[in-house]
Amino acid sequence: MQGSDLFVKCLENEGVQYIFGLPGEEMEDILFSLEKSSIKFIPTRHEQGAAFMADMWGRLSGKAGVCLSTLGPGATNLVTGVADANLDKSPVVAISAQAGIQKLHKESHQYIDLVDLFRPVTKWNGSISSGQVIAEIVRKAFKMAESEKPGAAHIEFSEDVAGSEVQGEPILSKRVRRPDPDNAAIDEAVALLKKAQHPMIIAGNGAVRKMASDELTELVKKHHIPVAHTLMGQGAVLDCEAQSLFSIGFGFRDIVMDAVEQADLIIAVGYDIAEYAPDAWNPDSTKKIIHIDFTPAEVYTHYQPNVEIVADIPATLKALNQKLDSNDVSFDSSWYKPIREHMVEDRASYVLREGQPFTVPGVLNILQTIMHNDDLLISDVGSHKIWIARNFSACCPNGCIISNGLASMGIALPGAIAAALHSPGRRIVAAMGDGGFLMNSQELETAKRLNLGFTVIVFNDNDYGLISWKQQMSRQQSTGTKITNPDFKAYAESFGIKGYRPKDARELREQLARSLELRELSVFEIPIDVSVNQQLIEKLRSN
Repeated sequence: MQGSDLFVKCLENEGVQYIFGLPGEEMEDILFSLEKSSIKFIPTRHEQGAAFMADMWGRLSGKAGVCLSTLGPGATNLVTGVADANLDKSPVVAISAQAGIQKLHKESHQYIDLVDLFRPVTKWNGSISSGQVIAEIVRKAFKMAESEKPGAAHIEFSEDVAGSEVQGEPILSKRVRRPDPDNAAIDEAVALLKKAQHPMIIAGNGAVRKMASDELTELVKKHHIPVAHTLMGQGAVLDCEAQSLFSIGFGFRDIVMDAVEQADLIIAVGYDIAEYAPDAWNPDSTKKIIHIDFTPAEVYTHYQPNVEIVADIPATLKALNQKLDSNDVSFDSSWYKPIREHMVEDRASYVLREGQPFTVPGVLNILQTIMHNDDLLISDVGSHKIWIARNFSACCPNGCIISNGLASMGIALPGAIAAALHSPGRRIVAAMGDGGFLMNSQELETAKRLNLGFTVIVFNDNDYGLISWKQQMSRQQSTGTKITNPDFKAYAESFGIKGYRPKDARELREQLARSLELRELSVFEIPIDVSVNQQLIEKLRSN
């Protein structure tokens, strides 16, 4: 058989359902081998969009999402999405075609050393330079991408190997069991908890993966320990639970920091330093810390755990629960209840009243009343991301997804395409700013072609609003952020997609409810008043 046929058989063996990418000459054999397989190749409109789709597929499924490009500019266009997956700890396997091996030792058309290119943004990457290594390379890429902590892997596949005659079979994938926690480490953690008065949990990205949510919820409810979530840890404990202090990790001092300052012990569960540096919550490096994760703690001045429990997170939380039960350890919840109540009241204050202009938190209040607990909100990156993390309640694990490792603009729309393919019955909203929307808005055609249904919300302020907001906080003015935009409603309609520009809160509520109920592909342009951003900072400073 051809090398490309064996390659595709190996992908089938890994359970791949979709490959997102753009066609190219050097991948001709791969594309025709895919045509004969059970895997569906989805042509996208940009390789970055393809990588973001693979990124979101990996995050939702726990299995590696796959993206494909040709050599040269096709591969370079993949890099941002691959880097995003790697820092967001989402399993992805990126495949790039390459010129024939006889061309690689000299300058040649569109040739770049892709293994070197992808090395800094992947957990592992390698080149298929011989038909004999196809099965091993594919198995290793998927194993590395999916093992804790997950991330991105890259395969370079030369066109002459793809077209050559080869022999071989896929290597079977077997479940790798993660270790149980060390009993001595559990005992040390319990000893620290016994001495604590105000323990607090910071739940990160790892607390959402691998079914850790159930065990973490049992821990916080049984023993009355409050939990704040990083932006990518949202939903590890549902925000409707009395122990949830919602999110942590903004670029300013918010209400949740009252709890952090009172806490005398931090239990970091699946905490990811890449998305929220410990300098912000442990500035003087005096907090006692219990580190619970699949991997050892990073060496960091402001993050020096007293105990590290490096093991399967759900198994660790279960063992910790059992030990705390047998030692009858529980805590008074009165210290954090007023803080949660303050946060709930603050969220409720952003109600849009008749005649008021739209604001992001006001729109989120409307959206919260319309969306079901198992719906999905995907946030792009921009000022709206801060409000979503701060004011939108995650009502199930992976119910609110925010990219915050690389934090790349342009992820939400391609991400919604992957989410709709992964969970076709789920109601999905992709929320983005005008800047992020126009970075990958061409993927509307992909969504329309695939007959997918989800709702796109574009918060329009004609500005790179997050940068403008941060400049205002530091210098009381902004520069270099103003932009202009097309008519987004007409733009959506040019793709044959429903476009909306609601005039007021009542109309927005009605149109959003109908769009979600019908699961129609639609774009909402919502002009927003950004004065609420600085008003928040002033309010928090006066508290």
